[in-house]
Amino acid sequence: MMQPPDIPAEMPVLIAGPTASGKSALALEIAETRGGAIVNADAIQVYDNWRVLTARPSPAEEARAPHRLYGHVAHDATYSVGDWLRDVAGIFQGEARPIVVGGTGLYFTALTEGLAEIPATPSEVRAEATARLEAGGLAALLADLDDETLSRIDQMNPMRVQRAWEVQRATGRGIAAWQDDTPPPLLPPEACARLVVDAPKDWLNPRIERRFDQMLEAGALDEARANLPGWNPAHLSAKAIGAPELIAHLNGEISLAQAREAAIVGTRQFAKRQRTWFRARMRGWQRLSAGNM
Repeated sequence: MMQPPDIPAEMPVLIAGPTASGKSALALEIAETRGGAIVNADAIQVYDNWRVLTARPSPAEEARAPHRLYGHVAHDATYSVGDWLRDVAGIFQGEARPIVVGGTGLYFTALTEGLAEIPATPSEVRAEATARLEAGGLAALLADLDDETLSRIDQMNPMRVQRAWEVQRATGRGIAAWQDDTPPPLLPPEACARLVVDAPKDWLNPRIERRFDQMLEAGALDEARANLPGWNPAHLSAKAIGAPELIAHLNGEISLAQAREAAIVGTRQFAKRQRTWFRARMRGWQRLSAGNM
């Protein structure tokens, strides 16, 4: 177990880290020994249709300390960083010391740096963006973005590029301009303990493989089978790593061994993207070595 640093009793705690790095166990350790309510900051663990496959805390773990924002969103609903921030704001009022834990870097950025109040994207604009992306790839969207926006977004990430294009088309302003008008953050950096788990690839990759095997043993395939009747790859909840692969296996398209291998590779790639985000956007956070677990 990683040893948590000394933190004032009432100070909120933020724990970011890549998947399978042990951050949830650390959050539970702090909550049990020092008090606090654990608040989810994982964009897929908010959905109600995946527990095993997303490594949500088990019922037994949830009984050991208060847990918030886990599995509270319907599987077919959309849920944005703005929705999460509003939910967190409600929890912060009158709640025990929050211990915010997860791997979605954008949630932590919005919490500690603020979130631009960009209007919702009309459905017709989203449809146009999707059609352009399918017809011309990322280049068809990138060509319409202003230089400042291009300098700030991950130009290799289709979701981020499409989001920037939709904002530009719907509002007439680049997403960078909206970000520059961001209101003050809900939780300023100096008002909380910010921890990020440093999990090297050689240490993390074997854990990712072991954990997926444990998920299969714990019923991940049965969980996927329960999702099969209403499966829709367009749902945000369908982006749970391993979900498309297990669904493909249940549909007879690939073997279970192939699904397992593809899910493990996908998880490793996801962890690499998380580590890249944390290095770039969380330079002022305190590093904790996962190798001390």
